[in-house]
Amino acid sequence: MSANTERKLADGSTISDLIDLERREVQLRTLADREIYEIEQDKIFGKTWLLLGHESEIPDDGNFIQRFMGDDSVIVARHKGEVFVSLNVCPHRGMKITTQDAGSTSIHKCIYHGWAFRSNGEFLGSPVADQCMHGKIRGKDELGLQQARVTLYGGLIFATWNIDGPSFEDFLGDAKWYYDMLFCRSDGGMVVAGPPQRFVVRANWKAAGEQSAADGFHTLMLHRWLGEVGNYKKDDGESGDLTPEMFGAEVSSPHGHALRCIDLNRKIRRLTGKDPEELSVEEKLRVLPPPGMTADAFTQLKKNLSPEQLEAMAWMPPQVGGMFPNVLFGFVYIPQADGSVVGSMTLHAYVPKGPDKLEFINWIFVEKDTPPELREKMVMQTIQLFGTSGMVEQDDSDTWPHMTLTAKGPQGRHSTMKYQAIYETGKPEGWPGPGIVNEGFTKDDTQWHWWKYWHALMTAE
Repeated sequence: MSANTERKLADGSTISDLIDLERREVQLRTLADREIYEIEQDKIFGKTWLLLGHESEIPDDGNFIQRFMGDDSVIVARHKGEVFVSLNVCPHRGMKITTQDAGSTSIHKCIYHGWAFRSNGEFLGSPVADQCMHGKIRGKDELGLQQARVTLYGGLIFATWNIDGPSFEDFLGDAKWYYDMLFCRSDGGMVVAGPPQRFVVRANWKAAGEQSAADGFHTLMLHRWLGEVGNYKKDDGESGDLTPEMFGAEVSSPHGHALRCIDLNRKIRRLTGKDPEELSVEEKLRVLPPPGMTADAFTQLKKNLSPEQLEAMAWMPPQVGGMFPNVLFGFVYIPQADGSVVGSMTLHAYVPKGPDKLEFINWIFVEKDTPPELREKMVMQTIQLFGTSGMVEQDDSDTWPHMTLTAKGPQGRHSTMKYQAIYETGKPEGWPGPGIVNEGFTKDDTQWHWWKYWHALMTAE
């Protein structure tokens, strides 16, 4: 869409005026503008697939959780084995059907006038049945709760209001090949280690969202303490250097998804004392299994993944990255003081709560058959690093509010965020996976693809 046919903002500018596609710059104003936020509710959160939770949060019929798709509250419920996502708005007078974060019931009853609904959103009736207080103008089949389109992927619950839009598989595109290595690799699948942690950050959701698109570079400064206390070592054994962790392969997506695939060879060399090139794929995966798995889980990996995916898993597996628009994953291998490695499995969602506020939701996962001792270590480590009081998230959640505040200034709002560190490499030699892949030190390409997709959606007719 050309700029002269785009919707005009209140000051006469357009979305395309705020993003320079040639110079790869985005005006800071995008992080604080109320008008832009309102457009995003329709163009982004009304059109894309959104992560709402995991099916292990609602294992039994009648179980439900309340989550948000943008500004819209929804009820995520299990009914006769299936998962349904219903708009949490009574079609009678607009009251919320449930005000609880989670619970279990076969019938949801509005507290205002008592209209009742099944867990799948179907309208049952209103009190004083002989008076027909829901009227006769609309049939009961027209008075149910509005339904979102739902898909389950590796147990994760995604939904969209775009009923006739792209399938979830099309939305993921080539990135699915990599996500399968995280979410579809085991027989039992992953489960939540408990209810998600939640807290509010005074920041625009995009400050967190664009960082989740595999921004590795900030780690060297904002999280530099990890190199000092996290047992990361240089090849000569000296502690305190995270630079080698910035090398690997980064996968970009036209749909804004991003993955950082970090080389495991240094860790495998330390664990075995051998050149990783001398080890088979199976040997490497038994020495350093994926987070939440043990050496004997290799048979499950072999069953559920292709030989090419196994090769990538043993070489440079996806460890951090995101799903557009507002999800970050961290499936990382954390060195321990005794020289061993313990993994962490976490997902974050950054739910918009206004142009200058987001709700940070943090799920901690383990594999269903993760041994109890390993499970305990994983959960504790993940809480300490990535939880609401985690050391990593204390860093990140401090920068996003400052970015949002500077975006409100009369001069600052015209400043630009720059994504000009560009790969010139291409795929690693012999790389087995699909997609837009580049090798080397982390660059800005993945985040720039995030912004390009944001722009495409925001300017679409």
